Amino acid sequence: MAAEIPFDYSAVVAADLVPAVDAAIAASEEILSRIAAVPDGERTFANTLQPLDEVANLLGRTSGEHGFLAYVHPDAALRDVALECEQRLETYGTSIGFRDDLYAAVSAFAGTPEAAALEGIPARFLERTLRDFRRNGFELGAEERRRVQELKERLVTLGTRFRRNIDEYDDAILVTREQLRGMPDSYIDRLTEVDTDEGPRFRVSLDYPEMYPFLEGAEDESLRRELFIKNHNKAAEENAPILAEAIAVRDEIATALGYPSWAAYVIETKMAKTPEAVLHFLEDLEQRLKVKAATDIEEEIASKRAETDDADARLHIWDWRYYQQRVQREQFEVDQFEVARYFPLDRTLDGMFELYQRLVGVRFVPVEDAHAWHPDVRLFHVEDAGDGHRIGSFYVDLHPRPGKYGHAAAFTLHPGRLNADGSYQPGVSAIVANFTKPAPGAPSLLRHSEVDTLFHEFGHILHQVLTRAPFVRFSGTSVERDFVEAPSQMLEHWVWEPEVLRGFARHVDTGEPIPDALIDRMIAAKNVASGLQWLRQVYFARIDLAFHGPGATKDLDAIAEELHSITAFDFVPGTHFQCGFGHLFGYDAGYYGYLWSRVFGDDMYTRFEGGDPGAGADYRRVILEAGGTRDGDDLIREFLGREPNNAAFLRDIGLEV
Repeated sequence: MAAEIPFDYSAVVAADLVPAVDAAIAASEEILSRIAAVPDGERTFANTLQPLDEVANLLGRTSGEHGFLAYVHPDAALRDVALECEQRLETYGTSIGFRDDLYAAVSAFAGTPEAAALEGIPARFLERTLRDFRRNGFELGAEERRRVQELKERLVTLGTRFRRNIDEYDDAILVTREQLRGMPDSYIDRLTEVDTDEGPRFRVSLDYPEMYPFLEGAEDESLRRELFIKNHNKAAEENAPILAEAIAVRDEIATALGYPSWAAYVIETKMAKTPEAVLHFLEDLEQRLKVKAATDIEEEIASKRAETDDADARLHIWDWRYYQQRVQREQFEVDQFEVARYFPLDRTLDGMFELYQRLVGVRFVPVEDAHAWHPDVRLFHVEDAGDGHRIGSFYVDLHPRPGKYGHAAAFTLHPGRLNADGSYQPGVSAIVANFTKPAPGAPSLLRHSEVDTLFHEFGHILHQVLTRAPFVRFSGTSVERDFVEAPSQMLEHWVWEPEVLRGFARHVDTGEPIPDALIDRMIAAKNVASGLQWLRQVYFARIDLAFHGPGATKDLDAIAEELHSITAFDFVPGTHFQCGFGHLFGYDAGYYGYLWSRVFGDDMYTRFEGGDPGAGADYRRVILEAGGTRDGDDLIREFLGREPNNAAFLRDIGLEV
């Protein structure tokens, strides 16, 4: 069985982690020393550039086998050690880009006839490596460069602390059974019941399977407000100084390197190229959305006034999800909790697997014993449907538990790459999410928005596992950050396709397929409150961009409050949303990418809307297998056979084209 699994996570204990990282760093040092020792007159791609990819692979696999456990392992002590190891690996990886001997080696190779003759992916590898050195300050003096290195390594530490504080943060409201009016028994039965001085209470935490349904369904506005505020103060005390320092550190790095801001530094390598282009995109979208949002607010205020019998009732930010659901029920007879009864988790997974297998020509083969980090985790191998060869593997970890990564994401555990012997190292990834865990007699039921999340995140798994990029540098989702979401956002469209839903959506009790009439009503209700929903995304992107504009010292609370009018709601005093906004590390100055890349994802889907029989094969070959071996612009143009446009995007979010 051991030969059938990528790695035996079940056997890992805390004492294994540090030696594994020590060994990886020692082996990397040996490889890097060999690169530096090559005489300049003997430099080749094989002895100078190729070994850098070997180091990237070694560090990537060590992170995926050991550092990754900081996000998912059930043992808190092991998670702590894993977090330290992950930080060491990131810090060491950062330091490689500041080595004078490696810069001298790559520069010497760049001056050879072989380098001048490079084409395609190897030429791109050299160009990007030189670009990295430039962006690390190799046009500066040694002292200035050492300071940049010190600052970048500091960011690694700050980022791990910031994310850990969010994942470890635990808060909740305690409510009576009566205060859970509006919530179905299936939701209430899964809540933790605790004894208090006032009697038994139900605990509604900030975990997604508990928080979002409550904000969408609980009739008591005061409790929705209380839970909303708790969520917007998540990790505020711990993370406020961390974020302030990170903003200052980033600005110092950008200034030292000659950029006007961290946003300018980051966006230089993205599709957008400049902060000005991003700001124009966001402001234009905001103006378009305001018209739709005004209609959304009118609908929701009317619903609130009818429910409360208060002709002067106002709509607050903690209300909009609740009245979005109420309008859907009132106008379209769509109740999210009833819809969820057609999406039991296991059946939904099977339906998604069947769709994606047909789409890209693969098979997902379950492995009987995953040897994973938790008993809930499942493992699948990915095989080519044509010749049956194994392409890669993925783990599925879908339920919340204490200390686990709190959002939904796809993690690369083994990067796909070309081995020295010409074989291909299979990519291995893990989808990590937080859907309700099944219990005896109570299967896990997904709200339709969670089905959307599942289809999206699994798109990243396909991108990571199906890659055929020869170098780790370009493997899988190693693409421009404002393109990386597009291949997954495209796949979200299938959760709205009647034919697809009829294929797997079955009632949890009766087994009856989801009625066509209900699908029609769901589609008709799709863009209820879409203006408000998307304005919130514009707001998140705008505060991220403003945080990373010029200047080391900023009043982050003031920026968050000043821009809050974008949402069409009043700011809630005393909240510090940004402290629990995990994307400010990793997507810093890049959160706009979710909106930017959605334009391309929606446009890509038009090939499938038209019934193009070759679209699936092209999606696998042109988009997924290529990874970052070409610019996102070029990949999209080849896939579409034309210039991309935003017509499909605007239509999909309910705006007139």
